[in-house]
Amino acid sequence: MTTINAVPELADLVADLPRFNQLLNAFAEKLCLNLADFYADHISVRCHQNTTADRWRQGFSQCGSLLNETEINGRPICLFDLSAPLSVGPWEIDLIELPYPGEKRYPHEGWEHVELVLTGGAEGFYARALAQLADEALVAPGIKLKQSSPKGEHERLPNPTLAITDGTITLKFHPYTLREIVASEREAE
Repeated sequence: MTTINAVPELADLVADLPRFNQLLNAFAEKLCLNLADFYADHISVRCHQNTTADRWRQGFSQCGSLLNETEINGRPICLFDLSAPLSVGPWEIDLIELPYPGEKRYPHEGWEHVELVLTGGAEGFYARALAQLADEALVAPGIKLKQSSPKGEHERLPNPTLAITDGTITLKFHPYTLREIVASEREAE
């Protein structure tokens, strides 16, 4: 079983993980969140060039398998099911989201966000997600919230998102796991 640490194409991501973990813990503290209280569905990377995305894709395919590839907002999004989970914060995460670059430029190439699942479906999701955050976190300087509802071509489940960021790191809440979303796409085919 090949781990992410043994794949040369992913050396920059392996080197970036301690930075991400440090930022994640500091951000959770600022938001008054106990990360261990949540289920982390997946972790996502960001890059500026297709050549980097292609290299990472080749690397992830050596330590996992492509679970799904779909187009969202005009760009491919690949999901990789890792053979061995990645230690991130208090979690062992075995699903990686690799979006190809789009119009937006991110301040850093590497690990960018973790997505947390709040069960209970799409109905009332935003209120449930906001309730996870302390009032002081919602008004802290530099904290931004964004509600969205990205949709893949064949998705049958609504996938509302609440993203919380400080511009450096992001946490996102969803009502469903990506595996549930992928299963809904396959039912539609």
